[in-house]
Amino acid sequence: MSGPDPSQGTILAPRPWLPLAVVALGIGCLLLNLWAALVVSLLGLFLLLQSQLLRLQFSAEALLVWSGQQVLRRFPYSEWLGWKLFWGPVPVLFYFREQRSIHLLPVLFDATALREQLNSHVSVQP
Repeated sequence: MSGPDPSQGTILAPRPWLPLAVVALGIGCLLLNLWAALVVSLLGLFLLLQSQLLRLQFSAEALLVWSGQQVLRRFPYSEWLGWKLFWGPVPVLFYFREQRSIHLLPVLFDATALREQLNSHVSVQP
């Protein structure tokens, strides 16, 4: 396999805003506590790295999570029970529930495109 193929479905563009906001929050924590600043900043850097390494692809049958040239997870739309993007105009968390599990993910991708793809691929209502 050679990685996500755009002809097989929409690949969401990465957006570093949430990770950069977490890093900025970590820097702001320097006024309160050095350890808190370090932990929050490291979380932000981890999220920034993930936003550059991972790709979400909406294929005809499933949401695919790619890391480089490998599919890490497949989430078939037929198993979804619901989804929601939290915090309205600035979505930062993506929740979806499958028949056997619940997922809560940071929004590291274009939130508008994410919402559009969810509306067009997932038949359950948010």
